[in-house]
Amino acid sequence: MGAPSAMDTSIPPRASSEVQGAIPTTPVITFDAGQTLIELDLDFLSLRLAERGLEIAPGVLAAAAPAAWARYDELVEAGEGHPWRALMTTLLEGAGAREVGPVVAWLWAEQPRVNLWRKPIPEMVELARELARGGARLAVLSNSEGRLAELLAQIAIADPFAAIVDSGRVGIEKPDRRIFEYTLAVLGIPDAEPIHIGDSWAADIVGARDAGWRSIWYGRGVKPTGDPRIASARDAAEVRAALVAFGAL
Repeated sequence: MGAPSAMDTSIPPRASSEVQGAIPTTPVITFDAGQTLIELDLDFLSLRLAERGLEIAPGVLAAAAPAAWARYDELVEAGEGHPWRALMTTLLEGAGAREVGPVVAWLWAEQPRVNLWRKPIPEMVELARELARGGARLAVLSNSEGRLAELLAQIAIADPFAAIVDSGRVGIEKPDRRIFEYTLAVLGIPDAEPIHIGDSWAADIVGARDAGWRSIWYGRGVKPTGDPRIASARDAAEVRAALVAFGAL
């Protein structure tokens, strides 16, 4: 969730040999990170805000979160890239805070060092591990700040993924189709029919669609789309069912 740098990617040490052994029929499934594998840790955010003298209970932040994410999606769809500051500003203002600019700037400066998206979504992590055990080739494909691989290792959920593609290192952000193409190149399976799982309609689902991928729109607020290449799933069980329907599980 930060400024792009030179093109790069982060691949766990075990990934290189696995990529070389890939075959075209291997299911290729990518996961967004934020709000798909990990979520904004509102308890942790509340503690961080208190460090700056701003007392907001986690429950108050949770009540303000849907409107903040709606604003985020609006900006992404309008071509604003990855509007982290706008998301956080809307969240804090929705929680009743005023003059939040300096606090948001501090959180943004701290984000690469102390990422606020650090709470694993257990059922989605377990699904990823199930898929990896079954032979699927998995990657994380995320708009992030450039240290996502380190974060996922720190919170012990990097193990199922052959590659972690982080826009902050690659220099391309979803929904740009090039980051989807780049992920396939990293995995070494360019002729696969991949599936991307993510929560953001604008970044994840439109991006995957425009890249020619199938996708699963994940989250409590998703709706049916009428597109046979886009499944909607409110929880991990529905994601699993969609993967079965797609023939990937």
